[in-house]
Amino acid sequence: MKYAFPDNFWWGSASSAPQTEGETLAFGKSATIWDRWFAEQPTRFHHGVGPQHTSTFYQHWKQDIALLKELNHNTFRTSISWARLIPQGRGEVNQEAVKFYNQVFDELHAQGITPFINLFHFDMPMVMQERGGWESRDVVTAYAEYAQTCFELFGDRVKHWFTFNEPVVPVEGGYLYDFHYPNVVDFRRAATVAYHTMLAHSLAVKAYHERHDGGEIGIILNLTPSYPRSQNPADVKAANIADLLFNRSFLDPALRGEYPKELVALLREYDQLPACQPEDKALLASGVVDLLGINYYQPRRIKCRDSQVNPDSPFMPEWFFEAYDMPGRKMNPYRGWEIYEQGIYDILTNLRENYNNPRCYISENGMGVENERRFDENGQIQDEYRIDFVSDHLKWLHKGISEGSNCLGYHMWTFIDNWSWCNAYKNRYGFVSLDLATQKRTIKKSGEWFRETAAKNGFDDQR
Repeated sequence: MKYAFPDNFWWGSASSAPQTEGETLAFGKSATIWDRWFAEQPTRFHHGVGPQHTSTFYQHWKQDIALLKELNHNTFRTSISWARLIPQGRGEVNQEAVKFYNQVFDELHAQGITPFINLFHFDMPMVMQERGGWESRDVVTAYAEYAQTCFELFGDRVKHWFTFNEPVVPVEGGYLYDFHYPNVVDFRRAATVAYHTMLAHSLAVKAYHERHDGGEIGIILNLTPSYPRSQNPADVKAANIADLLFNRSFLDPALRGEYPKELVALLREYDQLPACQPEDKALLASGVVDLLGINYYQPRRIKCRDSQVNPDSPFMPEWFFEAYDMPGRKMNPYRGWEIYEQGIYDILTNLRENYNNPRCYISENGMGVENERRFDENGQIQDEYRIDFVSDHLKWLHKGISEGSNCLGYHMWTFIDNWSWCNAYKNRYGFVSLDLATQKRTIKKSGEWFRETAAKNGFDDQR
């Protein structure tokens, strides 16, 4: 069967500044929370590999963009580093950074690749974290100033902006579950961080719309459908609460300009609401996006709790539900994630039926595999499993589009194997293999498959 995609479909991949640039404390860049955390607790990072060891995009940007062109990308997402552009968080702009990003954007355009640029990818400047991070409204204002600076410096060439990538992750990791700095476990503080993030988002969206630059601005959300174990009302309720906390807490303000009433009621009942100001409501309403990026990796399987909550334990989302390990599920054993291709279709269907079918695209989808050198034949990694993963997701994406979903493209995570937070290089995700010792880049079999798919704007399923 032939799977053909709409004309002008966005074929590309996604990356981020903190995971690719390197030179983390060089060329004027200040430390981020990752630099600080690695300095304090290097054993939290796989094999002790910290944020300075990334895929060296700062040094190899021209070569890497040539590879993007070779793989027939027409679009590419990365991020600007706040700590590199404005090392003190506010005030003076680092001209070394301006030069670097100008070169990157100019070269992307020269190669016929449209830049999609994100403003924040988990990389809070340490100087801003020391002022309270996202718990501080002053930092919210500083972020808005940073966004304005980016629009002014680069808005003539960047027409697709994003305020945040996966904003729920710093909330979960930094303030609930201890897998990001500052390693706080406190739901009320987490709720404040989530709320202030969306205020910062709205300030940036409002400022961009007021510029009339002829582009668009959006947000990138990791949408993880919550599937109940059964249709028993207790399981359905549990899945709905999981959806409220992890998906709709960002999706509704981004697409509707307001929070779900059920979520507000739930947090009020347990005295977990963040402090609000009268002007916040109008600000949130002005933060409705032009374009939604959707990161999809796995589903969330949910069941009602089988036991009572320990009343002395910290208030947590798991007071309302438990994870459900569905028998027979297909797994990526290296990442510990379920592979459920239909989820991508279910997300698009939900957006079409319940959110007025917004302009959107798949901004990340990918498969991390450990020790890929096992699959090296004659100098190339034969990652058939990645081709299967991508093509099986694209089939469900194609079905969603054929039913009317307004999905404009597909970006893979990621282009070149890159550094991935505490996992460092444990799992490889790229279309291009990276030799850490030599920094040599080699296209994998999946990269060749993607090159052909993008060139033909689709693929034939031979199986």
